[in-house]
Amino acid sequence: MSDHTDVSLLPEERVRILTKKGSSVEINDDMPPRRYFRSGMEMIRMANIYSDEGNIEHAFLLYNKYITLFIEKLPKHRDYKTTNIPEKKDTLKKLKDVAFPQAEILKKALLRRFEQEYSEYLVKKKSEDEALAQEQSKKRALDAERERVADMQRRQREQEQFSAFEEMIRRQELEKERQRVVQEFATPVPPSPDTPLIPGIQGPPLVSPTLPQSPGDNNHQYNRSPSTIGTPSMGPPTFDRSLKPGTLVSPGNNNTMMDALRQLSVPAELCRSFLRLAEANTSRAVETCGILCGKLTHPTQTAFLSSVDLHTHCSYQIMLPEAIAIVCSPKFNEIGYFRLTDRGTDEISTCKQKGFHPHSKDPPLFTHAAHITITSDTVSMMDLR
Repeated sequence: MSDHTDVSLLPEERVRILTKKGSSVEINDDMPPRRYFRSGMEMIRMANIYSDEGNIEHAFLLYNKYITLFIEKLPKHRDYKTTNIPEKKDTLKKLKDVAFPQAEILKKALLRRFEQEYSEYLVKKKSEDEALAQEQSKKRALDAERERVADMQRRQREQEQFSAFEEMIRRQELEKERQRVVQEFATPVPPSPDTPLIPGIQGPPLVSPTLPQSPGDNNHQYNRSPSTIGTPSMGPPTFDRSLKPGTLVSPGNNNTMMDALRQLSVPAELCRSFLRLAEANTSRAVETCGILCGKLTHPTQTAFLSSVDLHTHCSYQIMLPEAIAIVCSPKFNEIGYFRLTDRGTDEISTCKQKGFHPHSKDPPLFTHAAHITITSDTVSMMDLR
């Protein structure tokens, strides 16, 4: 049952609760009716005192108990009609002249007071609701800002990791170029005197010079023997045409690039082992990249080459045309084996953008690698993280 002191209740509801509380009077047939009349006199006296002191709630409560006792409850007493009670006449007079009028006056006063308290409650509640709404709005804004900062930090970490990976690839390329230059310009081994400079082409004959003649010889400046002087050959130089480099592809073959690539054998166990190592990242929707001519996971996407994948793989394919990118999609249970097209190699190698960004799709920049064979060979994989 609700309490009449609850200011959130409507004023009429509070008065009704207080009236019902004043009506909760019980009598005992074993107690003489006259004793109830004497108690009623004390109730009227106390109600008047409460009313004079301004305690209208207790006064209203006692007046209601007095009315309920002598109008509803006591007439049902077993000895009420047979007992001579001198106070009965005076009690009926007080009911008419005091209890009913005073109870009605106090009810109106209570309604006015309860209405004032209810109005104050509504004003306070509105202010509290507005403060709560502002607090919730601030909390939502703070949560959104925290999420934005966390997302920005995550993207920054991914970009730093990608930049570090690109830097590693760049350093590897520079080191390979350095080694190539060192090998190219290293001190060559002097060739044998009998080795021709160009295979298949004979050099000029050797001429052996002779000592000059004595000054007394007026007819010849030098004393040369015909058998020691080499005569240059008057015919054109000859060479072996079988040593001419041949083309990697056959004329008229449309699939020239694919024919020129070496066939790759990819063990089926390779992808399964890689997915096991990447499982921790995959469960958090984080991509994993392994350096094996390009091998990546798309934990939440299908198997394809994104712009980041295209840039990652491009440098490998430039250095090694047979290089492939293996993309594993655990969510869709897909594995793709890709390589860049000629168009893809040209576009990606000249692109300066970083991170995820759009590229043209027609003609396609990558295609499925047709120069691979899936085998049942075993593979050993090591996690160096």
